[in-house]
Amino acid sequence: MTKPKPVERALAPGVSETAASQVFDELKRDLIRGRFAAGEKLAISALKAQYAVGLSPLREALNRLAAYGLLEQHNQRGFRVPPLSAEELEDIARLRVQLECMALTQAFQEGDAEWESQLLAAQHRLLRADKSPEQLEKWEQAHLQFHRTLLAPCGSHWLLRFIEQLHDQFDRYRRLAPGNPAIRARLDAQHGELVQLALERRIQDARWLLEEHIRLSWDVARGAC
Repeated sequence: MTKPKPVERALAPGVSETAASQVFDELKRDLIRGRFAAGEKLAISALKAQYAVGLSPLREALNRLAAYGLLEQHNQRGFRVPPLSAEELEDIARLRVQLECMALTQAFQEGDAEWESQLLAAQHRLLRADKSPEQLEKWEQAHLQFHRTLLAPCGSHWLLRFIEQLHDQFDRYRRLAPGNPAIRARLDAQHGELVQLALERRIQDARWLLEEHIRLSWDVARGAC
């Protein structure tokens, strides 16, 4: 009797690619939010069941996440969640300061009236999310979108891509750290201040504020180490 082929191999290429992209997005989100412990070895069989996906798209997603830096691959077989370290967090935070301040300067120079409208809308969504503390994921998405919008007109796809990757790495620490209401209140206020500085095109003041914003977040994220 002929042994049946695995389901994922019978799928059309486009279907398999879609499955890999979906599990990549879901697993990436779960890694950032701390669903898996730092240093934890991921069991392939458990992941297949958890994400309802076949072996081929799952391995593709895991390889992509390893290349992205959210997983470590050992001996071409197993995958582990990277450990947390204060030294790595410092490196990430310092790079964020450098690259985001660079992107902010370019965004202020290139941003137009449409960008200003989008930035005000992003701030409004973030403020609304702040009023629903029980919906943490809603706030996280609004917060991410605000920072994306702030830097969007910088004109460099690669710069924004590197910043996005650093944000994801940084947020893995921040979201595992204990909350700090005093710092959180200051960070929330700085979002509105950044918008006002953007509307007035006060580049130097905005750079100083963005650097302080990242350093305050760094103070919180250190609690995860």
